[in-house]
Amino acid sequence: MAYKDALRLPVLAAGAEYIAMGYLMRRNVLAYKAPPNNEGYDLICIHPDPRRATRQIRIQVKTRYATDSNRGVPVKGKTLNAFDYLMIVYQNIGFFYRKKHFGEGPKPVQILTLPRAVVEQYHVRRGKGWEVFYPRGFDLEPFLDETGIELVARDLKIAYPKRESA
Repeated sequence: MAYKDALRLPVLAAGAEYIAMGYLMRRNVLAYKAPPNNEGYDLICIHPDPRRATRQIRIQVKTRYATDSNRGVPVKGKTLNAFDYLMIVYQNIGFFYRKKHFGEGPKPVQILTLPRAVVEQYHVRRGKGWEVFYPRGFDLEPFLDETGIELVARDLKIAYPKRESA
């Protein structure tokens, strides 16, 4: 499939940022959306306690809507130093590339939260302007779903929410 023939789903693309924000906020990480078309990052995260908010974390969000996608996402090399984490939201809404019925493909959302160092290590530069990150060749478990989001919370020194004892 040629790039110009790629399916554009702007609602799903915007929704990925809100999914990422929701999961971060579920972990008590205060997340703000950056202005549209901001270069290098989509979310800014800080500690929810203003007295402890000494650092901000910038997150670039990418999405894949197809359950049968190749899992790779375009990441420009010039933006690698503009974010601290890359979050890939796999929306898994159905099959788009295999010859399977679309309705068979919806699966739960998965999120990879990857530190910039990991992205830099596996970033691939290709001809014709394409630069891609493929999450292959390493163990994804420490970066998947809540485990990956915990990395952001730990960097911001946000303790896991708990009830204060009486």
